[in-house]
Amino acid sequence: MTEIAPDADIKPAATILLLRDDPAFEVLMVKRHHQIDFASGALVFPGGKSHAGDHDPAWADHTLGFSDFDAEQRGLRIAAIREVFEEAGILLAAHTDGSPMGDQIAPLDVRQAVDRGETAFLDVVKELDAKLDLHALTIFARWITPPLTPKRFDTWFYTALAPADQLAACDGRETVDAEWIEPAEVLRLAEAGERKVIFPTRMNVQLLAEATSAADCVARAQARTLVTVLPKIEDRPEGRVLTLPVDAGYGVVAEPLANVM
Repeated sequence: MTEIAPDADIKPAATILLLRDDPAFEVLMVKRHHQIDFASGALVFPGGKSHAGDHDPAWADHTLGFSDFDAEQRGLRIAAIREVFEEAGILLAAHTDGSPMGDQIAPLDVRQAVDRGETAFLDVVKELDAKLDLHALTIFARWITPPLTPKRFDTWFYTALAPADQLAACDGRETVDAEWIEPAEVLRLAEAGERKVIFPTRMNVQLLAEATSAADCVARAQARTLVTVLPKIEDRPEGRVLTLPVDAGYGVVAEPLANVM
């Protein structure tokens, strides 16, 4: 894993590539609200910043696999699960007796209260008599925002298999649509200019599209050596470009800077 020096201005974040194979190999993506200040109107994976509540020691009694991860990974995985709950209504968890969660996890107003910080996610999980499944997540990638914008994030991308008995529905605030879509179709829509797909999302969809199924994607992620992606700016004869580490799994990338600003 590539080590990056800590920077207080870089905020930890987590996102999930939630996958299914029925009716086809698809990933869950949400459309950001046009009034959101980051990636407004873009097609993205559910995700967001880590919160203090994601690191509450009390999660030890309400998660599966708590002791198998260090404090950083526990908090990031809980953050990723919380974000997909808030934005799409899906909970990667099981009831304490091991039974599945069912198709309706929580009303929209409960999800929105968690998003606004009015209700603790931990309290919702307790009320549902559930335990979050931290082992359901496999690390897919890690990206750190280059110093181009005022807001910088250290984002961990995870992949997970979608629960077969749960339905996705957007929250109506940060996201205005939730859809299952084939990776190749995301790339086509982005290339045609029919949908806005920001550079990091597009690169990870491209990596995702190399897989043939949800299980294949998870297996590839498990086998891949994690290389932290910190894009760099280079001045070339054709202009300024953003480059990625060649060993990160994305191939040789030299994206015109105008395409990512």
